[in-house]
Amino acid sequence: MQAWRVHTHGEPREVMRLEEVPEPEPREGEVRLRVRAANINFPDALLCRGQYQIRPSLPFTPGVEICGETEDGRRVIANPSLPHGGFAEYVTAPEAALLPAPDSLDDAEAAALHIGYQTGWFGLHRRAALQPGETLLVHAAAGGVGSAAVQLGKAAGATVIGVAGGKDKVRTAEELGCDLVIDRTGEDIAARVKEFTGGRGADVVYDPVGGDAHTASAKCVAFEGRIVIVGFAGGAITAPALSHALVKNYSLLGLHWGLYAAKDPGSVRACHTELTRLAAEGAIKPLISERVPLAGAADAVQRLADGSTTGRLVVLPSGAAAAATAAPGAAR
Repeated sequence: MQAWRVHTHGEPREVMRLEEVPEPEPREGEVRLRVRAANINFPDALLCRGQYQIRPSLPFTPGVEICGETEDGRRVIANPSLPHGGFAEYVTAPEAALLPAPDSLDDAEAAALHIGYQTGWFGLHRRAALQPGETLLVHAAAGGVGSAAVQLGKAAGATVIGVAGGKDKVRTAEELGCDLVIDRTGEDIAARVKEFTGGRGADVVYDPVGGDAHTASAKCVAFEGRIVIVGFAGGAITAPALSHALVKNYSLLGLHWGLYAAKDPGSVRACHTELTRLAAEGAIKPLISERVPLAGAADAVQRLADGSTTGRLVVLPSGAAAAATAAPGAAR
């Protein structure tokens, strides 16, 4: 089979190589899946760089979430077992963690439903306890993680302010349904939030960016507001001013979704049930900006790492393109 492999750490475009390799053999408790679609996530770039919290032995194949097909023909969502990641024709994955792919989504959309939407749901509901009528501020609102949070926030009845960089990304965030979109390249985020909320600020801030985004969030979070720290896609890890949190009475909430998958898998399944319901109702739908062939995976991962993309980029391995066009029985 064909698979992208990383033999040394570095930038994705430089270190990912498309190779012919044997199909992976499942270990105890695992199954082998044919990859129908593999969603690209920022951790894939970090894995290539050797900067992710998990460092698989070299060589390895990146790709942390897929829509795949079992040997008996079931469409499932899975997190492949590294070092055999999803940018390949076949993967292995823990059988107990397989989730049914929603009938309402095609393969590319199903592949993108898992990590980003689960992170958004746990961040907004379990960590921040977002309430209907509250104001939610989402950084990187046009990206894969941010767009999921925007949709989930609207589904929860919140007023959503999106932050995006540049006209194209602003337009994407507007199309997602944001009540206000702020262009971070030319507008003062904190000032615009305060103006829009009549001085109150944002009740909940969803931040997958860090750095300057966190600094702006601290300036405009509301009294007893909650800042959910999701990641540091901007590259800078800012040390929070804890005295400032004390003075303004706001909370800083860390979120690592993988811990729920490890410590409370039942909650992950319950979340998937809720996400499946919301998808069937049309309240959420992964924003797929590009479906790329397997040969284009390295370039796509690099573009995501460079911050030049909107929505989700999904890899369709050879032979899976036709199957990924629409799910069986999907209402299109």
